[in-house]
Amino acid sequence: MGGRRPDRFRVRPPRTLPEFAAAAVIALVAGSWLVDGARWFEPYALPAVAVLAVLTASGAALWWRIRIGRREAQRERVALLRFSLARIDAMDDRQFEFALRDLLIRDGIPARQVGRQGDQGADVIGDDPARGRIVLQAKHTKVGGKVGAQVMYGVKGTAGPVHKAAVAVVVTNGSFTRDAKAWGDKHGVHWVDREALRRWASDGTPLPALLGLPLTARVRGRLRAA
Repeated sequence: MGGRRPDRFRVRPPRTLPEFAAAAVIALVAGSWLVDGARWFEPYALPAVAVLAVLTASGAALWWRIRIGRREAQRERVALLRFSLARIDAMDDRQFEFALRDLLIRDGIPARQVGRQGDQGADVIGDDPARGRIVLQAKHTKVGGKVGAQVMYGVKGTAGPVHKAAVAVVVTNGSFTRDAKAWGDKHGVHWVDREALRRWASDGTPLPALLGLPLTARVRGRLRAA
């Protein structure tokens, strides 16, 4: 009879502060046991502890270099992230939201996907340290589809009061009605239509530059002081 093979036990390095603390305690206890055991081999105790310390330090340094190397490689991959319009058109609504999240991260803005039922006008939230919180409402549609002014009303009503956002943006792979664009321009709701999305996702233009988003007063003050 062929059953499911049991998962092999795997040990991974600590990632969070509590895990590092627990690892340090374990290492301290293990070290004390080794020192106690070394008393049975008094002439070799000090060299053994020295060798153990060197091996431990070398292993920790190697692990840290590998981890930093992986982070740098990931940053390089993200920096090169591009989505063609054809690829975006083939996405579903949820994939589109995650793509917008990844584009914000590519632009150096920490972001998360939050879209779900009852999301109150926010599908992606980014926290730009230079410009404040950015709320994106994603509207994935068929090519030629248009987003109306009603969407703009909803985003304007929740971006600041509910999500504490400084910037509200509606993004679509289609287009906007004339009323939607005019209302958004008048009331401070940015819009990214198909052509702007191409520049952002495919050409690599960062969203803040695409929309001309200003720096916060605090960041401007720091720059002037510098």
